[in-house]
Amino acid sequence: MKAPIRVAVTGAAGQIGYAMIFRIASGEVFGADQPVILHLIELPQALAALDGVEMELDDCAFPTLAGVVKQSSDDLEAGFADCNWVLCVGSVPRKAGMERGDLVRINGPIFTSTGKAIQAAAAKDVRVLVVGNPCNTNCLITMANAPDIPRDRFFAMTRLDQNRAATQLAQKAGVPVADVSNVAIWGNHSATQYPDFYHAKINGKAATDVITDEAWLQGTFIETVQKRGAAVISARGASSAASAANAALDTVKSVIRPTASGDCFSAAVCSDGSYGIDEGLIFGYPLTGDGNSWKIETGWEHNDFAKGKIEATLQELRDERDAVKDLLP
Repeated sequence: MKAPIRVAVTGAAGQIGYAMIFRIASGEVFGADQPVILHLIELPQALAALDGVEMELDDCAFPTLAGVVKQSSDDLEAGFADCNWVLCVGSVPRKAGMERGDLVRINGPIFTSTGKAIQAAAAKDVRVLVVGNPCNTNCLITMANAPDIPRDRFFAMTRLDQNRAATQLAQKAGVPVADVSNVAIWGNHSATQYPDFYHAKINGKAATDVITDEAWLQGTFIETVQKRGAAVISARGASSAASAANAALDTVKSVIRPTASGDCFSAAVCSDGSYGIDEGLIFGYPLTGDGNSWKIETGWEHNDFAKGKIEATLQELRDERDAVKDLLP
């Protein structure tokens, strides 16, 4: 087997972390020939729960699990030491009566410390995926506080939105979700995101040629994707956990594996100014990659409807950035 890689997961005892780490340990994500050492990081009061998680990992007897490191979030440098991937799942959740701006301010200092610790201790090839919300701006704060790490190593998760959008298109068209491709999420992982149906494909055809109800696409489809998280909370009594964990792992797979021809994957990355987006913002784009590097897909044309949606999500991200300017060195 290859030399082990180290993968850190913050909030590892939480619902998303718990749904994620066994699949990483199994070899599903990085391959059956790639040993993994898991760095499980939690708040001090949750460290006892990690003992039980480690017992379960032991009891799974995964051939690819080469070790487990448990670490308090009080010492993030120890938690991230020599890690090749850092999956930032842990964050303060939004509570009743809390505005989005409140959440940005509360989580900001957490990700300031995260960025500094990643720069100080992680492996030179580290890649960082931020899942904890508001993930775009949390990722921006993390990146700004790790200035020596290349900007293309940072990702915020919009893949859950991509997966939700693909499923809605498949169900409307009456086809398996595997027949849907090239679904991009533009902008913020929030209710302003723009799930791009104009460039999506169903069985290789334009989605708008298969689903001709444009009123549904511009209305119900977008609203369903934008508000899916709230719908899950209403139905389940808790936020999306298994689907969020699945989307996080899908993101990692898409970064480390070549993108299929004619397809793309969605993640929020550091804007290089493409499509008129402010350079340096963490913005959702359509991406492709060869397994080693990725790029923003260029040349996609947008009509006035799409431009309006992209402008709205861009403005929200500008507002979030402005709210945490003091945390951006």
